[in-house]
Amino acid sequence: MGQQYDEISDRLAAFIAAQHLFFVGTAARDGRVNVSPKGLDSLRVLGPNRVVWLNGTGSGNETAAHLRDVNRITLMFCSFERQPLILRLYGTATEIQPDEPEWEELSGLFPPMLGARQVYDVAVDLVQTSCGYAVPFMEYSGERTLLTSWAEKKGPDGLLAYQREKNAVSIDGFPTGLRV
Repeated sequence: MGQQYDEISDRLAAFIAAQHLFFVGTAARDGRVNVSPKGLDSLRVLGPNRVVWLNGTGSGNETAAHLRDVNRITLMFCSFERQPLILRLYGTATEIQPDEPEWEELSGLFPPMLGARQVYDVAVDLVQTSCGYAVPFMEYSGERTLLTSWAEKKGPDGLLAYQREKNAVSIDGFPTGLRV
């Protein structure tokens, strides 16, 4: 059943690369725990203990607020096809925003994303697998285009205004540190 590892093996990195969906879990000391689904082509394994993902504009910005308070993060992947498997990556994360020197290099690992607001550079200190026997089979039928269409309609100025209004504080009122 479940196993724990110090690093992401080549086998697990290939599993991660094949997933169309992953989940991000964070929590501040107080307030709500947040679990967010992430999709698109937005995650890369850069080494046995390093993962980065490009985060787009969303209806909230809980991850940023939580990491400012308590720097701990969990990424979870589930196999919905073929062999059952649940994979969790535990660690800490560094947030990189578009005005930082590392932005060009790290955001350049991904296809362009209108409204990209952060890259999270995750230092993985524990890798855990579990069976996934109760996860249902589901078929992937493609990416949604709604986020891109929405961002195109907003335009650069509209996206910045939206981020200022919706992404500056968490639902619990914690600052996110987003510089817009």
